Amino acid sequence: MAREIKFSDISTVLDEIGYPIGRSTASEELSDVRLILADGDTNLGKLVSETSLESFESAADIESALHNVLPRKAVGEPYQSEGDA
Repeated sequence: MAREIKFSDISTVLDEIGYPIGRSTASEELSDVRLILADGDTNLGKLVSETSLESFESAADIESALHNVLPRKAVGEPYQSEGDA
């Protein structure tokens, strides 16, 4: 069953994974997660597969890597709070 989560709540999903974890394994484990962004939605597993790191030591590593592959408008306007969007 597909899961749906806002980017602001991504840590709840990332904390469920065992670390360290390889990029391809993380991508597979997160392939059922639809990530709701400020400008639409995308598949979290696909985003993880587009990151440049080969492995992740923590949820913070994945979250940081995701910021490098998300479009700028994906998390809202610069310098603005995401709020409940």
